[in-house]
Amino acid sequence: MHTHTSILKNTFGYDTFRPLQREVIENVMARRDTLSVMPTGGGKSLCYQIPSMLFEGLTVVVSPLISLMKDQVEQLRAYGVPAVFLNSSLSPQEYQANMDYIKRGEVKLLYVAPETLLTPRILSLLSSLKVDCLTIDEAHCISEWGHDFRPEYRQIIEVRKRFPDAVCLALTATATSRVRQDIRATLKFATTNEFVASFNRENLFIEVNHKTDPTSQSIKMLERYKDQSGIIYCFSRKQVDELASHLARKGYSVRPYHAGLDDVERRKNQEDFIRDDVQIIVATVAFGMGINKPNVRFVIHFDLPKSIEGYYQEIGRAGRDGLPAHCLLLYSYADVAKLNYFIDQKEGEERRVAIQHLNAIVRFAEDEISCRRKPLLEYFGETFTEKTCANCDNCNSVPVTLTDITVPAQKFLSCVKRADEKFGAGHIVDILLGSKNEKVLRWEHNKLSTYGIGTELNKKQWTHLARQLVSMGYLSQEGEYHTLSLTTKALDALKKRAPIMGILEEAKERATKEGKKKEELDYNRALFAILRQKRKELADAGGVPPYVVFSDRTLTEMATYYPQSAESLLNIAGVGQVKAKQYGDVFLEVIKTYCEKHSLKEKMRPHPSPSPKGRGASPNDEGEIGERTRIVGEEYNEGDSVADLMKRYGVTTNTILDHLMRYVSAGNTLREDHDLQSLVSATPDQQQAVFAAFDEFSAERLKPVFDKLNGTLAYDELKILRMLYMIS
Repeated sequence: MHTHTSILKNTFGYDTFRPLQREVIENVMARRDTLSVMPTGGGKSLCYQIPSMLFEGLTVVVSPLISLMKDQVEQLRAYGVPAVFLNSSLSPQEYQANMDYIKRGEVKLLYVAPETLLTPRILSLLSSLKVDCLTIDEAHCISEWGHDFRPEYRQIIEVRKRFPDAVCLALTATATSRVRQDIRATLKFATTNEFVASFNRENLFIEVNHKTDPTSQSIKMLERYKDQSGIIYCFSRKQVDELASHLARKGYSVRPYHAGLDDVERRKNQEDFIRDDVQIIVATVAFGMGINKPNVRFVIHFDLPKSIEGYYQEIGRAGRDGLPAHCLLLYSYADVAKLNYFIDQKEGEERRVAIQHLNAIVRFAEDEISCRRKPLLEYFGETFTEKTCANCDNCNSVPVTLTDITVPAQKFLSCVKRADEKFGAGHIVDILLGSKNEKVLRWEHNKLSTYGIGTELNKKQWTHLARQLVSMGYLSQEGEYHTLSLTTKALDALKKRAPIMGILEEAKERATKEGKKKEELDYNRALFAILRQKRKELADAGGVPPYVVFSDRTLTEMATYYPQSAESLLNIAGVGQVKAKQYGDVFLEVIKTYCEKHSLKEKMRPHPSPSPKGRGASPNDEGEIGERTRIVGEEYNEGDSVADLMKRYGVTTNTILDHLMRYVSAGNTLREDHDLQSLVSATPDQQQAVFAAFDEFSAERLKPVFDKLNGTLAYDELKILRMLYMIS
């Protein structure tokens, strides 16, 4: 008898489920309507594909993306799963043939667009069949609060009424709590059947570099990932065309992609990229929504994205096979000015929201101290509590040496105050440098006592200093013109002449710590290249993309363990029964020939150990911590207070607490004194209630504790109490 576990192994070739896949599948099999939020590349598709093979009747999948339907169906057929799609890309003959397959009961999965599903022809077809599951992909399209609202998605509820016995599964990769609530209400779901996975894509190395020579910086990345697939995102069509042409002249395998190309050229460029006939796509953000190419090894943002959400979606197109991938964002303040220009064309609420989004991505890009993952995850309502990220530029760099910047900081803060807190950083810098431009003279700021007192630094250094003062909480930046005003912290620092530590010059290229960023298989590169070539030959012969044959992850394991038999091949991730039968002999012959020539023997593939409940296995579960975390923990144990450490590193209380949490979670001890207790404002009864909740749920995630206490204590307070709980 087939089970969801046996299908995972025998059909799809995997030993273990990803986080929450098992829970979602079991909930669907129990015929409970389910909302599942999983990040891009988190394994959403298996949550309905496996149940479809266990249900007696048909599973209907509603998807807004025609190209993605074709992609999914090709992959399912390669695994031996009977699936078809119905959409406008089919000829009348192909459309009718697929209808006939469905009528005869030869199909387990049907993919349709919402518009197609609502036609009388399809509703009539489905009414004559047993529909066991209705899956709604990209479910955020249902909500008017979603970033991609589509009115026709609202009408799916009428289809639900026609099939009252069918369980409904709604899937999305991006949904705030407000959007999730709207989805549940529209589809009339019970609130308890909701599963939200972590948005932490651990295999992505996240890096932000100051944009100096973006073309050269991009080429440096291309050379690092030679002959690998990658995407470069640009702001404008013109920039896409210019960069793609330049790279082509340099000999790179590259194509452009944007809405200005005609449909035929755009489709061909995308298809060539999917099939590995082209390695690099230079694109506007219009690219990527309809593809599921798993072996994208790098994503470069040539220009600043408009929002955190857009950025997260775009880097989510890298590393979908679970192997390491690199995400590089090139940042300059000129990009901010360019985006502000376009925001100025908007009005009212649209303008206000655009400014908020831009401010959030600017804060993310300018932070050279905090872990990159923290603001990304917080955007989606998730608290980052891992011991260390160890896979971003900030966590993986040698700690930045902070210097005493008290004097220039005081000059800048004083100038903001004397200019009546009505101007942005650029104007304040002009005053400090003694500029005689029209705006300075018009406002008579050449008469201020701070006029011309900052010539010891250049404009670039002053601008960088301004961004640090915002990041450290001395300045608040508001409105469409990024007007600066002094915070209470700044007023206190000016009054007491308190020392301020920071960085005077923009970081060029920070030194990274020794060792791998992420645990990788030590595979045979030469054999991997031969296997890739064989995969390409088979894919071209079958008219499918290479990853439909086998993913890069599968080939990497083959080039690591050298399987010599059909039985050993079935132990490789991604090799199920059907694929082993179809391709196994060909790949075994390549591997055996290579091993005989180089006197190599088969290696045993270790069985994966079970992951902790509710999350995937992490390379950091053995107590690895970052260098900065170790230093903060040791300095605290030597007698420094949280306030001392905040001042020294120019960061917030939260940042220090996060470092201490990782330090303790890695098995280290912290001194027990009244420093942490002095930060607590909760009553003794509230503290006991929190500790009891930690006993019940564990201290790993704060949200269950927050919910248990009905939000009576803020997350900042819970972080401090968690530290006290951990060291008590």
